[in-house]
Amino acid sequence: LRKQARQLENELDLKLVSFSKLCTSSGRDGRRDRYSSDTTPLLNGSSQDRMFETMAVEIEQLLGKLTGINDKMAEYTNSAGVPSLNAALMHTLQRHRDILQDYTHEFHKTKANFLAIRERENLLGSVRKDIESYKSGSGVNNRRTELFLKEHEHLRNSDRLIEETISIAMATKENMTSQRGVLKSIQSKMNTLANRFPAVNSLIQRINLRKRRDSLILGGVVGVCTILLLLYAFH
Repeated sequence: LRKQARQLENELDLKLVSFSKLCTSSGRDGRRDRYSSDTTPLLNGSSQDRMFETMAVEIEQLLGKLTGINDKMAEYTNSAGVPSLNAALMHTLQRHRDILQDYTHEFHKTKANFLAIRERENLLGSVRKDIESYKSGSGVNNRRTELFLKEHEHLRNSDRLIEETISIAMATKENMTSQRGVLKSIQSKMNTLANRFPAVNSLIQRINLRKRRDSLILGGVVGVCTILLLLYAFH
């Protein structure tokens, strides 16, 4: 069983190397074709896909055979007739299981990378077709319609801005009219006060004259009384 396992592992190793080279060369050819031509498919679909599928089936078959051999070794290790060799056999079995796990992981990883590359390149091909159709007559018409729509939107925005400007101007006019009314009322009040000011000024002058006369009378009385007191004191 160990001999069969090692033989299958060697075959798997060679198959995986060839499988990895196929996927890697497909990716490089796809990138080179992408830069060289826009109409050339990135993957040579017919031949490379057949090679990929054939090698994938072969590797899956080898993995299945190796899994069966590992299962047989596990059954033999667990049998009751080899108790003294269980430790060494378990170590050998674990080693072959690890190798099987590594090969399985590498196969699935390489396969997934190839499928991802093919899916991406198919997507890019469909995008190129859309671009080419867009560049055709219908694409030009769509572009012209899009430009007309953008221009119409710009005109609508301009009309909206003009309407806002007119509304602001009307509001400013109303405010200025109201301020002019307020100024007129203030001016009329000022004229009324100016007309009333001469009467107020004459009244103030009369009050000042009366105060001055009262002050003179009071001063004369005080002076007479002072003179009389002095005459009385020296007499």
